Amino acid sequence: MTLIYLVRHGEPDYEPIDSRGWPGLSSGLAVLTPVGIKQAVAVADELSGVAANYLVCSPYTRAIQSAALIGHRLALGVRVDLDFGDWLPDTGGAWRGPADVRGIAAELAEFDGEWPDGVPRRWEPLSRVRERATAALRRCAASTDGPILVVTHNRVIQAITGAADTPHGGHQRLWFDPAADA
Repeated sequence: MTLIYLVRHGEPDYEPIDSRGWPGLSSGLAVLTPVGIKQAVAVADELSGVAANYLVCSPYTRAIQSAALIGHRLALGVRVDLDFGDWLPDTGGAWRGPADVRGIAAELAEFDGEWPDGVPRRWEPLSRVRERATAALRRCAASTDGPILVVTHNRVIQAITGAADTPHGGHQRLWFDPAADA
């Protein structure tokens, strides 16, 4: 068993992305707000006593920036793993802004995170998020004996733990068995 702390990145600033009219995956470029920076530093301080020896994050800027702040505070190098990337509200990357994402997220919630039987949607079901994130957790666990800090996104944390509303700069603790369901 490996102790994992799933950390949600700090509060992002989507305004520069939205004001430029950049679609979909461009939202991954959003940096942290000043509040988000404080949240990342605060969670680093909160987790300083867990003696983590491995820090990995999503490839999205908000997660990388959070992980860099945490890593600096805890003297840990940062690794990036694509499979900790955020849930895709549209696998074609065609969504535009927060209103689109809220609408797609409402449909995700309506169907409990999974496509209706026989009716594929463009959004990524939580079972796929869980599959890729669990594969990434296995790779991390194979690289160290833990504890591990994973800086990722709310939907990824939800897919792994069932906790639907981890706040920015919050975390969920998980005992992970790499052999389970392998």
